[in-house]
Amino acid sequence: MTRTPFDALGTPATVLVGLIGAGIQLSRSAAMHEAEGAAQGLRLVYRLLDADRMDPVPPIAELLRAAELCGFAGLNITFPYKLAVTEHLDSLSDDAQALGAVNTVVFRDGLRLGFNTDLGGFSDSFAAEMAGVPRRDVLQIGAGGAGLAVAFAILDNGVEHLAVHDLDRPRAETLVATIAKRYGRDRVSLAADVDGRFDGVVNATPMGMAKLPGSPYPVDRLTPDMWVADVIYFPLETELVRAAKALGCRAIGGAGMAVGQAVRAFRHFTGRDADPARMRARFEALGDDGGAAPIA
Repeated sequence: MTRTPFDALGTPATVLVGLIGAGIQLSRSAAMHEAEGAAQGLRLVYRLLDADRMDPVPPIAELLRAAELCGFAGLNITFPYKLAVTEHLDSLSDDAQALGAVNTVVFRDGLRLGFNTDLGGFSDSFAAEMAGVPRRDVLQIGAGGAGLAVAFAILDNGVEHLAVHDLDRPRAETLVATIAKRYGRDRVSLAADVDGRFDGVVNATPMGMAKLPGSPYPVDRLTPDMWVADVIYFPLETELVRAAKALGCRAIGGAGMAVGQAVRAFRHFTGRDADPARMRARFEALGDDGGAAPIA
């Protein structure tokens, strides 16, 4: 576990962490982590290292090195660096290695340690909010950056068969092959379209975000006995989630995943357990005035 540094007077020193990504100014991570740090008596500072505001944009290796030199305890990593960062780390957690993607880096004892908290974040949210839903056949739309973590979490939570659909067919085929290696070919298949009878639908695409409105699944095909899970949290309720709830479906947005991954990252950064309810309250207090979807 990471130990929080103390100064000569026994006062907690500043814990400096941050987020590397592109177009991240609406991220809620800083608000969640700083508020949780303050609640635990830590001087935690969370900085955004936004590639969209850098000219020229340094390669990820230089960004990591700069963070080390500036005394960062760790970093969250998001689009477009989750895959590329793995080549510059000393070790990967089991989840990060299985997914081939890292969203949390810890600097410890001269080493760079890589973790993936997306899988656990979605898994925690699904287990807590979707207890008892039918899990025989589920459709996942989206095979991009969030797709693999979500698929692993869904299957870890007892979904018997997952059908994967993406407009980029080769990308969907790659995701299906990766899933099959871990869970077996009988538990996953490629869906050429979104037709069919499913117990639940998972959106792992950017569609539904404030800047990309709409629904990746035709809302007129929803039935009251289905359930819906969306990874998007800005807005807090996407068109798909709103339509599902209006019909009486069980439905969750991406808030639970976002908070869950932050809770796990906070532990990696500070060595302390965060209060999930407190972080969720801080997250929801921001409303729909700011935030970004955890899509990469």
